[in-house]
Amino acid sequence: MLALIAGTGDLPATIVATRPDALVCAMVGFTPNVPASVTFRIEHLGSFLAHLKGQGVTQVCFAGAVRRPDIDPSAIDAATMPLVPVIKTAISKGDDGALRAILRVFEDQGFEIIAAHDIVPHLLPVAGVPTKQRPDATMMAEAVLGERVLIKLGERDLGQACIVQDGNLLAQEGPDGTDAMIATVQTKGGVLVKGPKPTQDRRADLPVIGVQTAQAVIDAGLDGIVIEAGGVMVINLTQVINLLDKNNKTLWVRPATEN
Repeated sequence: MLALIAGTGDLPATIVATRPDALVCAMVGFTPNVPASVTFRIEHLGSFLAHLKGQGVTQVCFAGAVRRPDIDPSAIDAATMPLVPVIKTAISKGDDGALRAILRVFEDQGFEIIAAHDIVPHLLPVAGVPTKQRPDATMMAEAVLGERVLIKLGERDLGQACIVQDGNLLAQEGPDGTDAMIATVQTKGGVLVKGPKPTQDRRADLPVIGVQTAQAVIDAGLDGIVIEAGGVMVINLTQVINLLDKNNKTLWVRPATEN
């Protein structure tokens, strides 16, 4: 049986559409866009894991955005007390480090971690340019710079996206996510570059874009979007392409090693 640990955004609903048998679970404070059968607090993680086992769950998929919650030490239950050192370590790390620690907790309890893109592989578009508007020399140079920025961000366990115009970094993703970053920019030209952190565990937190991101790029005056092939999921790809085509914008699914 599969348990879906659902966060915010459109990805959980896409997973459920493919796996309607999944047990949808949500952490208190993060309401997914699909009904959750089980809710839990991080302070009750041990009890939650025991509940999953009792339900016959053997596989777990993490999908959707979740921020690290505040922890109330007085609310930690007995089943979670043995996990406190790991939880504290996870909370003190960057996003990738925290995620690795939590994944390890689930694996140590015998659960198999299933990546979202293994359930819905069609969300990973093939390398190429599916839009009518193709990248020009300027965008190609911006993509290279953006990739270098993402590598540096990844080394510091920070964001998975940035906005580059000519040779300038206009914005980099923070805790509020990609769309919030785009909203800080109003320009003419430049691209959104998005990809996974170089060493992240790709079974969870793989970057996602969709129609909302495409519209944000258009509203900001950017020329388009560059994503890493095999490293960024696109929800409603056809709609994204149509929207970008309508506004003469580019989507470039770029191999990470391309120069």
